[in-house]
Amino acid sequence: MTIGFEYPFLILGGVLVLIATVYLSRFFRDRYTVRIPLGPPGGIPFKPPQKVRWFIRLLRGMELTGICLLFIAAAGPLFISTETLWLNRGADIIFVVDVSPSMAARDMENQNRFDTARDLVRTFAMNRPADALGLVAVGNDGVLLLPPTVDRVSLFSRLETLHIGELGDGTALGMGLAIAALHLKDSSAPRKSVVLITDGENNSGALHPETAAALLPERGVSLWVIGVGSGGEVPIDYVDPLTRIRRSGTFDSRFNPETLKAIAQKGEGSYIPAPSAEAFARAFSRIHEGEITIGRSGTILRTKGFQEICIIAALVLLGLRWLIRRYKGRALL
Repeated sequence: MTIGFEYPFLILGGVLVLIATVYLSRFFRDRYTVRIPLGPPGGIPFKPPQKVRWFIRLLRGMELTGICLLFIAAAGPLFISTETLWLNRGADIIFVVDVSPSMAARDMENQNRFDTARDLVRTFAMNRPADALGLVAVGNDGVLLLPPTVDRVSLFSRLETLHIGELGDGTALGMGLAIAALHLKDSSAPRKSVVLITDGENNSGALHPETAAALLPERGVSLWVIGVGSGGEVPIDYVDPLTRIRRSGTFDSRFNPETLKAIAQKGEGSYIPAPSAEAFARAFSRIHEGEITIGRSGTILRTKGFQEICIIAALVLLGLRWLIRRYKGRALL
C-alpha cells in the first residue's frame, strides 16, 4: 500500500507558502522591530526562562503542523493498493478432512497429523489464489464446513476453529465423499476434484466409501486419497472438545492401505501414502501439479481517501494550540 494525492501541486504550493510565511515573519521582525535590552547596564542581559522558550516553540510547531495538515487534506490524500483480478475460473477443490481422535497422533516431525494437514491446506490455498476451495469434516458423520470459495479469510478461519474429535470417534468416509460430490455436481469449473485426507478405515455412516467414490467420475470430479501416518505405536495428545478432558498416551496406529487404494480405484483417482511430514508435503505437491489450470489475471488499483482524518487532526491541533495559549500562556508569560 502506498500514499498518493489527487492534486499533488497543492503540496508544493503549501510548502512554498510556509517557507514564505516563515521568511517574511523573520524579515519584518528583524527590519521593523526595535530591540531594547533588559537588565542593569553592563550586566547580564535578560533571557526568558527555558520553559517559556519551549512553550513558544511548541505553539509554533502545533500551528505549522496544523497548517500542513490542511494543505495535505486539500491535496486529496489517497491510500493506493493493487489487487489481482482473476479473469477466468480456477479449479473447484473440496478437502475432506478426517477429524477423528487418531489424527492427534504425533508422527509428523513432532506435530500431529491434523495440524500438519491444516498447515498444508493453508499453503496450498495461498499458492492457488484463483481456485475455489471447500472443506468437509469427517467424524461419526460428514459435515460441510465451507462450500468452494475463493475467500481465503473464511477458509483459514474455519480451519482454525476445527478441532480433533468434535464429530465423535468414528470415521464416516463415505458420507464425506458423498457431500463433496453433491457440492461439485453443478460446478462449471474447468477442473473439479476431491482430496480425502484420512488415517483410518470407514467405520461409521450410512454410505460405503467405495459407493460414494464411484459418484465422482460420473460428475467429472477427480479423486485424491492421502493415507496419513505411520504404523505401530505413536504418541497421542489432544483435548476432547466435548468433555474438555485431555487425552494423552500411546496410540497403536493401524489402518489397511488397501481399503484406501480401493476407494481411490473406485473413484478413478490416485492413492498417495504419507507416513511422514515430508511425504505428506510431497503428496500436496503432486496434487498441485496434477490439478493445473491456466489462469489469466489483471491488476487493478484501489484508492481510498483520508482527507477527513487530516482535517480533523488539523482542527484538533489548532484548537488545542488556541486553548493552551489562552489559558496556559497567561501563567507562563
